[in-house]
Amino acid sequence: MVRDPQWRRPGGEAALASPGSPAPVCDGHGADPGAGRPDEPIISVRGLVNRFGQQTVHDGLDLDVRRGEILGVVGGSGTGKSVLMRSILGLRQPNEGRITVLGEDARSEDPAARQHIERNTGVLFQDGALFSSLTVGENVQVPLKEHHPELPDSWRYELALLKVKLAGLPADAINKLPSQLSGGMRKRAGLARALALDPPLLFLDEPTAGLDPIGAAAFDRLIKTLQEALGLTVFLITHDLDTLYAICDRVAVLADKRVVTVAPLAEVERFDHPWVQDYFHGPRARAARDGQQARGPSPFQTAV
Repeated sequence: MVRDPQWRRPGGEAALASPGSPAPVCDGHGADPGAGRPDEPIISVRGLVNRFGQQTVHDGLDLDVRRGEILGVVGGSGTGKSVLMRSILGLRQPNEGRITVLGEDARSEDPAARQHIERNTGVLFQDGALFSSLTVGENVQVPLKEHHPELPDSWRYELALLKVKLAGLPADAINKLPSQLSGGMRKRAGLARALALDPPLLFLDEPTAGLDPIGAAAFDRLIKTLQEALGLTVFLITHDLDTLYAICDRVAVLADKRVVTVAPLAEVERFDHPWVQDYFHGPRARAARDGQQARGPSPFQTAV
């Protein structure tokens, strides 16, 4: 079986579903996997070490991701942002360190623990990472077929259509091939697939890369709307300063082979580190900050 990078728990936005839509499907764990103590991190990384031959990318990296937040992850080229994400997801086995995701050991070889993490995390890779020979609907149905083969074809189709619409695509996009979509539409199709199993935890790798400013701003608004409506926790790798200022609650900065700071943007801007000062005090950062100040902070960002 082709293993798709999106493995999620179906459920469904019951309040958003139309009459006759399939009912939410239980993942078999009983309790809501997104639930937990408010003070308990949904992701915890301790002492992470990643090496490629003689090159050490991470050395003693620590990071906590809080439930219900959008965490922006930034850093210079080669700091290992995607390597960190792949380590958390279990797509790469780190050399050292402990990683806990949704209360499970992400490095465990226990099939039940791996399945729990895989069913409850959604991933949008760069440019969507869609299967080129499958339609959008077939792409969205891949994780449903893998984890819930017992679902009737009609239910899978209806669930895929719901996710396509949820991602902001027109209904007729479900029958199109990726090659028939624009770059922005491919990203939305990838997002629909990432949401296929209704995960509480969403990973986004450079979601606005390659989009024009209007398309990028629209995608930012979509992510924020979904995060607030569905109660998602979002781990967002980005270089887009507008995205950081528009939707991120905290920002983690990778430098010197570790996370040098993780805090709200106002605190990160004051952090005394050469890369941080160059990145957050250049002309592009000032433009992004001024634009966000003109729009005003979102209610979520001002809540304590």
